[in-house]
Amino acid sequence: MNYWETIISAITSIRANLLRSILTLLSIALGTFAIISVGVATSTLENSVVGALDEIGGNSFVIQRTPSIQMGSSSWRKYQRRPIISLMQAEEFKRRMGADAMVAISDRDFGKTIKSGNFSTNPDVTVFGVDESYFVVRNKNVAAGRPLQAEDAFASRNVAVIGNDVAVKLFPQGNAVGQQVTIDNLRLEVVGVLAAQGAVLGRSQDNEVYIPLNVYVRRFAGESYFTATLSVKSLDEASFASVFDESIGVMRSVRGCKPWDENDFEIEDNSSIKDQFTTFIDFVAYFAAFIASFSLAAAGVGIMNIMLISVKERTREIGLRKAIGAKSTSILFQFLLEAVTLCQLGGIIGLAVGLAVVGVIALLTSLSFVIPWTWVVVSILFCTFVGLAFGAYPAWKAAKLDPIDALRYE
Repeated sequence: MNYWETIISAITSIRANLLRSILTLLSIALGTFAIISVGVATSTLENSVVGALDEIGGNSFVIQRTPSIQMGSSSWRKYQRRPIISLMQAEEFKRRMGADAMVAISDRDFGKTIKSGNFSTNPDVTVFGVDESYFVVRNKNVAAGRPLQAEDAFASRNVAVIGNDVAVKLFPQGNAVGQQVTIDNLRLEVVGVLAAQGAVLGRSQDNEVYIPLNVYVRRFAGESYFTATLSVKSLDEASFASVFDESIGVMRSVRGCKPWDENDFEIEDNSSIKDQFTTFIDFVAYFAAFIASFSLAAAGVGIMNIMLISVKERTREIGLRKAIGAKSTSILFQFLLEAVTLCQLGGIIGLAVGLAVVGVIALLTSLSFVIPWTWVVVSILFCTFVGLAFGAYPAWKAAKLDPIDALRYE
């Protein structure tokens, strides 16, 4: 059996029924597009989040009331019953940690509109109340002006450091430092502009404003709505483990936890956040890919139907080939190869379109585009499996045709 001639024959057959082949290719392409889009999107998001966490540093961790990622309604209710981390508790924790580590206290409020003169932002700016340590602990680099300082909080100054996106919207001509901005009728002087940081999970890290913590509590949160996030950074990576363990003990003491009580707060380092996010994103990816695979299975049913029609149309051709010596295995291989070739061509089209679409979205949202080669290989293999699985019966039926009956077929 000449495999190359069989491949050429299969491709020629596909070209002879071009419209039918195109419709089949389209159904396969849509299924593959769905699978690869999920793979690329989740890999891109994961890479973006991991990159952002790596920028913070490996010797940092966060203490907060609830986990960064929550799954399940029962867990949500459990975390909501936890008491808030008050400003008094946060300050006591920072005092007890002393010089062993750098500690920053913060809280945030979403959906704010920032105004300056005739310009205003969309109502999607996040306002952070932070202390003077926040910019060092969280690796926030100031491109112009200065960060917030201890004197700003001590004197309750109405000052702010703004993100790059806010600066561009409100001060398109530049020179934001020294200008006035307004948040909910609170006038603030801009003392610094952060360097551009990009986006994580589609949310811009540059669409943020930072004000002194006491000003934030007084004007936005109040003691009843304030719940602190504590960002902790060990002095070096060698002391990270000891600082991490010490923080748990200090926080339990500050919160009044009994020895038999579980922690009523979350402590997360970069690795634990990565693990949580990776687990979550993998679940979403595999579930979405499982759903998308049904579209490929449906396309496989269409391929079986088309191949059965093709066998019926080419009955005399099959009889003639058998009459001049073609073996049943050659006929079987040819029809199987036609089904697989259709699936592979559709898969390649779906891959190309999926990568292009997600690439454009990543470009528009400032996410780093990642090609998940594992997903690419899985998509190609799945297309091959669909071709073999749904092309097997038509190929077997063609191979089993009696040459005399096939030649008499009208």
